[in-house]
This record gives sequence, C-alpha cells and structure tokens, in this order.
Amino acid sequence: MDFEFPERINRAVASLTMQIAQRAIELRAQDEDIVDFSVGEPDFPTPDNIKNAAIKAIELNLTKYTANTGILELRKAIADKLERDNGLSYSPDEIIVSNGAKQCVYNAIQALVGENDDVLIPAPYYVSYPEMVKLAGGNPVFINTSVESGFKLTPELLESSLTPKTKMLILCNPSNPTGSVFHESELNALKETFRKGNYLILTDEIYEKIIYDGIGFLSVASLGEEIKKRTILVNGHSKAYSMTGWRIGYAAAEREIIKAMAKVQSHSTSNASTVSQYAALEALKGPQESVEIMRKEFEKRRDFLFEELNSIEGIFTSKPEGAFYVFPDVSYYLGKKFKDKIIGDVFEFSLFLLNEARVVVVPGIAFGNQNCIRISFSTSMDRIAEGIKRIKNALELLV
Repeated sequence: MDFEFPERINRAVASLTMQIAQRAIELRAQDEDIVDFSVGEPDFPTPDNIKNAAIKAIELNLTKYTANTGILELRKAIADKLERDNGLSYSPDEIIVSNGAKQCVYNAIQALVGENDDVLIPAPYYVSYPEMVKLAGGNPVFINTSVESGFKLTPELLESSLTPKTKMLILCNPSNPTGSVFHESELNALKETFRKGNYLILTDEIYEKIIYDGIGFLSVASLGEEIKKRTILVNGHSKAYSMTGWRIGYAAAEREIIKAMAKVQSHSTSNASTVSQYAALEALKGPQESVEIMRKEFEKRRDFLFEELNSIEGIFTSKPEGAFYVFPDVSYYLGKKFKDKIIGDVFEFSLFLLNEARVVVVPGIAFGNQNCIRISFSTSMDRIAEGIKRIKNALELLV
C-alpha cells in the first residue's frame, strides 16, 4: 500500500519482545514445556466475592453504559480508599475510572503533553511510557539509573534533567520492571526538586499493595498540597485484586485535569466495562484478606528467587522491595559463546534461554536497559524452582 503514516506513528515502535513471544508460542505448539517468567499478572484467581458481585450485576441487568468517568458509587469508593490508605482528599469529580491503569496513563499523556514537549522517564521504565509520549507528539527524555542505587531516581539526576521544555515526569512506584520502591526519606529528598519548575508528575502506583519487608507506601501526591495539585495519581485493581482481565484502573487529579482526560476517553472507549465497575466496587468495599494472602506468597517467592539468582556466578540483582519482578544484571554472560555463536546482547541472551532452557524472560532492552533481564515471580514456587534449575544448566553451556 502506497501510504504515508503520520510521523507520530512512525516514531512509536511495537514491542521488542514479540519475537521471543512468537518463538515461545511455536514451542508450546510443539508440546514443549515452557517456564514463563514473562507474565506480569498474579497467578491467583479473582476473589470469589468480586466474581459474585459481577454475576449479581449481570442478573440485575446492570449492563448498560455508565457515565464516561465511571459510576458514582465506584468513584466515591476510590475517594474513600485514597483517604483511608494514602491520606489524600479527592472528590468523585476529581477521579476517572478507565479500562485499566494503562489507559489512565495514556489518557493523561494525550490530554496533557503537547507537540515537542519533553517528558522525563527514569530508566528502566515500563515499556509503554515512551511510546505513549511519542504518540502524543512529545519527546521521551530518559534518566538513566543504576543497579547499585536500586534503580531509583535521585534529586541530582532529576535536577540535571530538567529543562524549560519539561512538561511531565513519569514515576512508577513500585517499579515495573525493577521492583524498586521509594522510601519516605527518598521521596522527601526529591520534594524540593519536584517544586522547581511547573512540570506535572504522573505517578503510576498500580503495585501499591505488593510491597515487602514491612516497608510503608507513600504516594507522591502525599508530599504536600502544592505537589498534589501537579500530580496525576494512577492506580487500579489488576495487581492487588488479581483482576488483570477485568480492565479497571483509575486516576485522581485536579478537576480540570480529569476533565481533559475524560474528554480523551469519551472519544476512544467511553466508560469502562459496567460489569467490571461493579466488581471493582466490591473489591474496594468487601473483605481485603486476599490482598495480604497474595502479598505474603509473592514475598516468599521473591526471597527464594533472589537467593537463587545471586548464587549464580556473574549474575547480580538488587533485592526488589515491591511488585513481582527481579531485574538481574547478566552482562557477565554477554560476549560469551554457545556453539561458536556469540551472545551479543540481552535480546540474544533471552533467546538463548528460551531455545536452550525453555525459559521465557524479557530482555531489559524493552525497558531501556542493555544489561538486565526481567524475571516475573508471579508463577508458582514449583515453576520458579524449575526455571532457575534450567537457567543454571543453560549458563554452564556458555564459554
């Protein structure tokens, strides 16, 4: 087809992991046993009370369009949650419910980022952030963090990256892909730099409930009223309540920001699934025991995986304090050979693990890092143990 696509589409790239995903599909079709460490969703079922609330909504014929921003009851419940858990006061008209936290991030970037605006993104980053910025016509500006610092943004790094063109800073806390969590002292250290300039802060807090070692969670929006007014807080139900496929996320921000985001949503998807909204309402208002059960199990898996990885020669990883990912540095193995073929980068390293160990990992290049791979421990302990055994055996083949 002789057709020129807009530059903003040409600038965006599809997922760099599709080749690995396609190869995994081919191997599964051949009845190969694949250990999949790539999946970013809890392996627990959605709690029964939430599923029953959805069934009840269907039986009551609550299956029609809702307000674009979501049913009022759910927005009130979200406001109550933010007050209870985060000490933040929002009214229902300062909240929008969307088709997952990912759509909230997309809506915010589309509504707030203009042509050639700079958006600061600490690296490693969630794979979609820079592409969303490009689709809005903005410029993703990466701030490289290090494994030694736990991949956390520092005041010095942030201040040196600010320019008059800076429109937004995107933070993922807890982080996908690194599992890092900002402690209260670290956020307070960033507070003064946040106050410099007039840029917005988009804080993706979807992993808020999955934190380890007794660390408390502090939202960026809790750092004071001045910062709260410039913050778009994004969260959702996918991780905490194992509701990834229900597609429910929400954002809280100043009323005019939410109106702008609602305008984008009104012309794309309209409201989030009505049935899912009633399930999400029950998730917030019903029993919360399942959240802690999942968190404790993830912590056990984290501890096991961390110890196993750090027992392997040449692999180094910081201990994740949140989410369900580890992000080990495997650069020791880059440049080594397998059957006279050199493992040139982490993408080839990931393909090697898939082909020789039948283990799926995500190469760090997808997240803006050239030396690491992402391993998800959102699978059973048995599969984690099997996957680590396979990785160890495969690495012995490299010379």
